[in-house]
Amino acid sequence: MRALVQRVSSASVDLVESGERVGAIGPGLLVLVGVTHDDTASQVARLAEKLWNLRVFPDAAGAMNVSLAARAADGEIASVLVVSQFTLYGDTRKGRRPSFIAAARPEHAEPLIDELVGRLSGLGAEVATGRFRCEMAVNLVNDGPVTLMLES
Repeated sequence: MRALVQRVSSASVDLVESGERVGAIGPGLLVLVGVTHDDTASQVARLAEKLWNLRVFPDAAGAMNVSLAARAADGEIASVLVVSQFTLYGDTRKGRRPSFIAAARPEHAEPLIDELVGRLSGLGAEVATGRFRCEMAVNLVNDGPVTLMLES
């Protein structure tokens, strides 16, 4: 699994066709998640723990020392917007057009994304999501900017 993690002031996902807003958060993390063919539930568990404990929010001195877990423990809302992003497995080494052979089919990816959402919720996060098999417009106000790539 690959995840592009962005600390945001706000983020939302709208369906392109209908304009329907399907997910939105205030301050928190926008997590774009790519799944490949051999990803498993154990990788999902590691990613959820990593996201929950990743210290990317500023402390009183402005240093990145605060995690979602710490924010939740302090009574703050620990918001996460999870959006499936197969293009994180785009291979651009050859030619001019990305190959997505390494990206998992939706039948494999969707249950793993659902598991990630469930695990984050179980840890205490307030989780919003995009929608599989739909063209989505992801809107965000990057905070920092802080953007990290995680691999599980």
